[in-house]
Amino acid sequence: MLTQRRPPQRSVLASTNATRSVWLVGLFVLLLLLCALSVTVGTRDVDWGDILAGVQGKVDSIGQAAVNVRIPRTVLAVLAGGGLALAGAIMQGVTRNPLADPGILGVNMGASLAVVISVAWFDISSAEAFIWVAVAGAGSAAVFVYTIGSLGRGGATPLKLALAGAATSVAFASMVIAVVLPRNDIAGGIQSWQIGGVGGATFERILPVLPFLAAGFIISLLSARKLNSLALGDDLAAGLGERVALTRAVAAFGAVLLCGATTAVCGPIGFLGLVVPHLCRLLIGVDYRWLLPFSALGGACLLLVADVLGRLIARPAELDVGIVTAFFGAPFFIWAVRRQRVREL
Repeated sequence: MLTQRRPPQRSVLASTNATRSVWLVGLFVLLLLLCALSVTVGTRDVDWGDILAGVQGKVDSIGQAAVNVRIPRTVLAVLAGGGLALAGAIMQGVTRNPLADPGILGVNMGASLAVVISVAWFDISSAEAFIWVAVAGAGSAAVFVYTIGSLGRGGATPLKLALAGAATSVAFASMVIAVVLPRNDIAGGIQSWQIGGVGGATFERILPVLPFLAAGFIISLLSARKLNSLALGDDLAAGLGERVALTRAVAAFGAVLLCGATTAVCGPIGFLGLVVPHLCRLLIGVDYRWLLPFSALGGACLLLVADVLGRLIARPAELDVGIVTAFFGAPFFIWAVRRQRVREL
């Protein structure tokens, strides 16, 4: 009797990885197209001659100057979107919480509170100091939320972490208002920054944050295999030789660097770290070796789209990306809660 032989598993995996590679290249091409769109589209119509001249650094006309301003804005949107989405994927893996997000877990608001206090009470004004303070605030908030969520029976469950993060975000937001209210001299600037946006970006503002973002990207991407082990459960991961606590701490540190640095330069931008990893899971699955780079590219694309839409919706004014992301992020959060029912990953 003849038996039908199964194809070797290796060929199936290769086919799957080949498909993912095609999707990854396609996402990168989409990112390049969106960068071109971000440079060419804005609150002011600019002809192609001024666009080409502006890209080359010329500022002889208003149109060329407008294009010249859009270039660093586009670069910042790519870095911020990629960093926040990657941080969201890392936090979901570290906490095994499908609703984890730098905004929902209070990390962004912790960075915001630290920056506001440093400005209002210590008169800190340098970009480098803002970054260090924001990273410290993000890290402190992450530790605080995880500690609160770990109290009681069952340890740090997804539901307890989500509730602790939401309560912490509300408390920190109230503290920000309390710090800013007596200071009319800084209230306007702080309130504008609190919305979250990439407008007014310059390469002088971007350069100080690059080392922090680079370190965060590298640490986060190198944590992919270990996050796959954590997804199997702490006991099984430990049985496979993983140092669970150290793995969580290192991966979380990469996410904190990304959140703190991004918040320092852009302000708190919510929901991006929640939406993008979920969409990427629907596309390529739960393997973090693929999910993390997909999330980074997807976050950059989504923030670019939000920025372009913000310029077009309110012409001749514009909406900051923090407002635009909230419009589609809040309904997605409600859908995710109903669908996932706060299960572990």
